[in-house]
Amino acid sequence: WKKKQGPKDVSLEQCDLGQGPGVLKGAYAGLPRYFADADRVMDLEARLAWCMTTLQGRSWEDATKRVFGNADKASEMALLSAYVSGESHGMPMRPGTSHPKEKAAYELGRELFYHRAGPWDFSCASCHGESGKRIRMSELPALNTAKETRPLMATWPAYRVSNSTFITLEWRMNDCYRQMRMPEPAFGSDIPVALITYMTVNAQGVVYRGPAIKR
Repeated sequence: WKKKQGPKDVSLEQCDLGQGPGVLKGAYAGLPRYFADADRVMDLEARLAWCMTTLQGRSWEDATKRVFGNADKASEMALLSAYVSGESHGMPMRPGTSHPKEKAAYELGRELFYHRAGPWDFSCASCHGESGKRIRMSELPALNTAKETRPLMATWPAYRVSNSTFITLEWRMNDCYRQMRMPEPAFGSDIPVALITYMTVNAQGVVYRGPAIKR
């Protein structure tokens, strides 16, 4: 956050995450939301990448070349996500819901949640559309219900013990697409942002308890 990088040799300290330039307190709890300067709805990761390009002068390719870390080294995006989200710990989640593009992102996310595709004809709802499902020892929350979405959205991003890696929500969503044998969505694109908007709005009002640890 404070490291000077890119052609402009500046830090991200003036990045506006929705609460004003450089304000981190409560910023994550207010995402995703519409940003007028970019004219689109963004989640944390998309907004951070946008700030890297606009403030630091980095190319989109450079800003997103290593967004998914591993057990040996967390990515820059994972570290930033942990730092920023931690500044919202204990605050209620309040994603944007009033702007027309925020409403459109929610509707797109809902449609994507139920959209079946790929060689297995899967959708997000195939695993997360009913209560009481699980894969081996992992419970699968019904993410179309507020009750089961709230605990999940209150604890991302998170460190996953099963692969010894701190991962972001877009990282996890990308892995879901991979497991469904579908093309993985481009980082920061409308697909992950819309799905995260859908889930966060379903969970709105829950007190954020992350970053967390998951199995």
